[in-house]
Amino acid sequence: MPVKIRVGLGSCGIAAGGMKVWEAVKAEAERRSLEIEMQQTGCVGMCHHEPLLDLIDDGGEVYTYGHVTPGRVKRIFDDHVTGGQPVAEYLVGTSSQPNDFLSGQVRIALRNCGVIDPEEIRDYCARGGYAALRQAVTAMRPEEVISEVKASGLRGRGGAGFPSWVKWQAARQAEGDVKYIICNADEGDPGAFMDRSILEGDPHSVLEGMALAGYAVGAGEGVIYVRAEYPLAVRRLEVAIKQARKEGVLGQNIFGSGFSFDIRIKHGAGAFVCGEETALIASLEGERGMPRLKPPYPAEQGYWGKPTVINNVETYANVPWIISQGGKAFAAVGTDKSKGTKVFALAGKVKRGGLVEIPMGVSLRKVIFEIGGGIKSDRKFKAVQLGGPSGGCISEQLLDTPVDYESIVATGAIMGSGGMVVMDDTTCMVDIARFFLDFTRKESCGKCVQCRIGTKRMLEILERIVNGEGREGDIELLEEIANQVKQGSLCGLGQSAPNPVLTTIRYFREEYEVHIRDHRCPARQCRALISYRIDPERCGGCGSCASKCPVGCISGKKKEPHVIDQSQCIKCGTCLETCPSRYKAIIVE
Repeated sequence: MPVKIRVGLGSCGIAAGGMKVWEAVKAEAERRSLEIEMQQTGCVGMCHHEPLLDLIDDGGEVYTYGHVTPGRVKRIFDDHVTGGQPVAEYLVGTSSQPNDFLSGQVRIALRNCGVIDPEEIRDYCARGGYAALRQAVTAMRPEEVISEVKASGLRGRGGAGFPSWVKWQAARQAEGDVKYIICNADEGDPGAFMDRSILEGDPHSVLEGMALAGYAVGAGEGVIYVRAEYPLAVRRLEVAIKQARKEGVLGQNIFGSGFSFDIRIKHGAGAFVCGEETALIASLEGERGMPRLKPPYPAEQGYWGKPTVINNVETYANVPWIISQGGKAFAAVGTDKSKGTKVFALAGKVKRGGLVEIPMGVSLRKVIFEIGGGIKSDRKFKAVQLGGPSGGCISEQLLDTPVDYESIVATGAIMGSGGMVVMDDTTCMVDIARFFLDFTRKESCGKCVQCRIGTKRMLEILERIVNGEGREGDIELLEEIANQVKQGSLCGLGQSAPNPVLTTIRYFREEYEVHIRDHRCPARQCRALISYRIDPERCGGCGSCASKCPVGCISGKKKEPHVIDQSQCIKCGTCLETCPSRYKAIIVE
């Protein structure tokens, strides 16, 4: 049996150099005349170790190598492939001894990511793929499929956490011969990449989940609304749909059951507001992506006025597992009100960034410090942003909050689609609020006056504060406008846009007050409120800072202390970055 080697070729792996590793493996095998079974795969979640290479031996043991380069490929071939001895210094885990990042997870939605070739339907079927669909259409009534989803307690993983079975049943009971299934793959949160990774690593799970939904509600057509900025995900979806049609699991008379269902792809143009289901439907219909009044809900009158079920990528990816294993098995994971697992994109100032899938109810502390390995450079934890630009910033005192819908909402944040951005003590919370509000202000469709004007006015206040022009009463004014925006907005974008501002005021009010009253940024990040100077006692006169200064405001003789002309300094921080570590002469005040 030939040695099997698989290389992580999700977007993160390719960006880190995965294709060079792939070519190096091919070249080494050819050079040595070795029979090697090569397999591409998606992201297993360990983005911090990319590029990744798995070597699977005759006994099925998987040896995972991280930070692989073409040079390391040669060593792996020398020692492990031909010598039988794993290269310990390159290993980041094995199947029998998984590392801390993977061992703390329960993988349902991500069950195949990093394991199968996403462009090969046989790999998916070998792990039970499309067995749930066969079981449903040949041995279950549509109502029984909905009952299993109800028993599972599955809630929509796109943000609001609405019970999936309620949507499905409403669409099932709605009148009409034509019904639709829509997959919301319009993942627009900065720092979020859960849906992209599933589409790149296991597209068939989403297709099967949509087909099961179609059977349950009586729909014959599905549409995947996916961001055009995800070219690899789109290409692998196209390959998967073509394969599924060829194998007869999409199309006419699936498994001879009389049930017919097909799927097509619609490229989204990158409008964040189209993550809201009625705005997404408007975009699908060729209209500008703007939300509509509800009721009627899409399950009653959705796409082209027909009953429509909309769920996101992660939600559909769970459905085949639920039908195969039973709703009770999914409900056995998680908490009383939040069943199953949730996928998060762990990013920011954390040592081990990537995708994590955890049981609902696990604490934020465990996710960040046990699975994520803690804060980079062992700095002090300050906050974690949950729910993307419409989410909230949770402080250190709430690190033991369990990750479930109700507990997260109680903090002022939201679960969202699963973005989790970690911040350390170098982060300015006022500037973070400004950053996220700038995003939502630009992405507002403008339909609601409160959202269109309110987010703009809030942003103006925050910009004044970070520029050292804050006024007494600004904090109270921000709170007042924020509540008006929340109450007066039609869709989830406007209703949640003020969350970053309200939570940073709630947990970091003193930081706002220092900006306004003392004209000082405690985190030393706001340019208008900081200055750079050179400590003459530490400066060795090497001239590194002067040679790199973009405006030439640093002067001094060689081997003598230098000085910064404050009237010319643009506070870019280049001097801080270039000062040799043996001196550390640049002081930020």
